[in-house]
Amino acid sequence: IIIFVPEGIKFEKLINIVFFNSGQQNVVSHPRVLLNVGLNSTVSVMESYVGGSSEVSFTNSVSEVILDKGATLNHYRLLDESDTTYDVGYGRVKLDQDSKFLSKSFFKGASIGRYDLNVLIEGERGSCDLKGLYLTTGSQHMDNFINIDHVAPNGTSNLLYKGILDDKSRAVFGGTVMVRQTAQKTESVQSDKNLLLSPDAEVDSKPSLYIYADDVKCAHGATAGNVDAETIFYMLSRGIDIELASKLLLYGFAGEIIDSIKLEELRSKFESSFLESLPNYKFEI
Repeated sequence: IIIFVPEGIKFEKLINIVFFNSGQQNVVSHPRVLLNVGLNSTVSVMESYVGGSSEVSFTNSVSEVILDKGATLNHYRLLDESDTTYDVGYGRVKLDQDSKFLSKSFFKGASIGRYDLNVLIEGERGSCDLKGLYLTTGSQHMDNFINIDHVAPNGTSNLLYKGILDDKSRAVFGGTVMVRQTAQKTESVQSDKNLLLSPDAEVDSKPSLYIYADDVKCAHGATAGNVDAETIFYMLSRGIDIELASKLLLYGFAGEIIDSIKLEELRSKFESSFLESLPNYKFEI
C-alpha cells in the first residue's frame, strides 16, 4: 500500500488499511505500507491486522512513514488476530522540521506478537507521542521494542505503554531513547506500566536513555505489579463491591490509553472491543 498526501492537505476522515488473515494453514504474508505526508499536511491512518483461525499462520509486516516539514500524522495500529497467529511488525518513521507523529498501538490477539517501532527525529522541533496498550492471556507473548533517535535540537518525545497480563502470559518491553550531541534542548519522557493479574504472568521491562547532549530534560520509568490493598479497601469503604471495584480499576488503567484517541467513533470502537476483552478478575485484599 502506497499513500502520498500532497502539500497543504487537511484530511479529517480516517484512512483504515485492513490486512485480513483468511486463516489458511501454514500461510506467511508480508504486508507493506509506505506513507508520505507532504508539507504542512495532516492525516489520520490506521493499520488493522485482523482475522486468523485455529490454523497456524505468520504475518510479517513493514511500515515506512516519511513526514515532511510541518506534517502531522495520527497513526493507529491494531493487532487482533487469533491465538495461533505469529505476528512480527516493523515500523520506521522519519520526522522533518516541525512535524508530529502521534501513535496509538493496540495489541490483544496473537500467540506471539512483536512490534519494532523506530522513530528518527531528524528535523528541528520534531515531536512524537507514542502510546500503546497490550492485553495478554493464556500463554500469549507480546514483545514491544520502541527506539526514538533525537538528531535535531528542540525535539520532544513522549512514550507511554501499558500492559495487562493474565494467566501464564508474558510481555517484553524495550524502550530506547537516543539524544545525540546535536540534539540540544530535547525533552523526552518514557514509561511502561503493567498490571499482573496472575502470579504466573511475567513482564520484562527495560527503558533506556542514551544522552550525549548537555542541555536536555529526560526521564524514564517502569512499573509492574498488582493493585495495592489500600486502593481496594478505599473503594470498598465507599460502598463499592469487590467485583465492581476490580472492573473499575482495570477500566481506569486501560482507559488512559483509549481516551487519548481523538476520533470519537474510533474511540468508541476500541472502548467496546478492548474494555469488554478485559478478564473477569477480582482483586484480593
